[in-house]
Formats: sequence, C-alpha cells, structure tokens
Amino acid sequence: EVQLVESGGGLVQPGGSLRLSCAASGFTFSSSWMSWVRQAPGKGLEWVSRIYTGGVGPYYANSVKGRFTISADNAKNTLYLQMNSLKTEDTAVYYCARGFGSPSDYRGQGTQVTVSP
Repeated sequence: EVQLVESGGGLVQPGGSLRLSCAASGFTFSSSWMSWVRQAPGKGLEWVSRIYTGGVGPYYANSVKGRFTISADNAKNTLYLQMNSLKTEDTAVYYCARGFGSPSDYRGQGTQVTVSP
C-alpha cells in the first residue's frame, strides 16, 4: 500500500524558513517521480516542484524558484522541501505526491504552512 506522510509545517514570519519532509512507503521510492504541490485557501492545487529520485531534475515553479529546494534521501525513503525567504503568498497546505504533481496523483494528507507577520 502506497503511503506518503508529510511533516514539518507550521507558522513562520515572512522571510523565514521551514523544511518539509515526506516519508514514503509501499513503492520503489528510489526510482520514482516525486512532487510537492500546494493548495492555498480558496484556490486550486498548484504544482511547486518535482524530482526523479533516480537522478533527474529538480524542477520548480517560477513562483518558488530560487527560494525552495527539493531533495530526496533514497536511503530513508524521504522527500524534502527546504523553503527559504517565505512570503505570505506561500501560505497553503503542502502535499507530497507520487508523480508529476497532477491533481490525479496520489498525495499524502498534507501539512499546513502559514506565513504571517
């Protein structure tokens, strides 16, 4: 059974940093496309970043390029998203997804990130 469990969200001030983690199980993590997507209040799902854990990418949405870094630790079956220079518009529920980040991809339960003064 595929499982994705996100953690690391929280409340942070603008300009701050957070690191999200996603523990994966039930599939071959070391050769998978993995993504982070987010959903802000009242908005649709937005793709943030993706990586092929076998060694392709990473790729980023323009809105986060230069501020966010996606990475994968294949020994730990864990996906990360390091988020720096956070802005209020980064406030959203962040999901780890298996795949390219399309709405049909399997996602975890999400972790809330709130950026507020």
